[in-house]
Amino acid sequence: MNAEGIVLAVGAVIRDREGRILLVRHRRERGGFWQGKWICPGGKLAPGETLAEGALREVLEETHLRIRLGRILAPFERIVRENGGVTLHVVYVDFLADLIEGDLEPDDDVGEAEWWDDETLRERWDELHEDTQRLLSQADIT
Repeated sequence: MNAEGIVLAVGAVIRDREGRILLVRHRRERGGFWQGKWICPGGKLAPGETLAEGALREVLEETHLRIRLGRILAPFERIVRENGGVTLHVVYVDFLADLIEGDLEPDDDVGEAEWWDDETLRERWDELHEDTQRLLSQADIT
């Protein structure tokens, strides 16, 4: 796999005014590495976009929410190897963010979107994708 096969994913760990975290779950029929698990909103950075522009665009597209970006979290990567080859190499770059405005409305590829409080996060931790667990731990949200 060459550099063109590496996905640069941008997104945000978003808190609302009550301190809840926004999580989304993509439709199962989409398949893929994140299928069926709860993740933070985000997606692929488009050529010519800054990291911040990409994160804002992805959140707006997936949730119809406007957010204010805060500090950037330390990037990390996931390399998935199967049958002697690399099937996925993704580098995550996420921001802490606050909700500004909008009515939460999941987009076509996002089947569900929910605000989770701290208790829900503890109770449903195993429903999160393991990369999301790592991201939230890095953001001191566990």
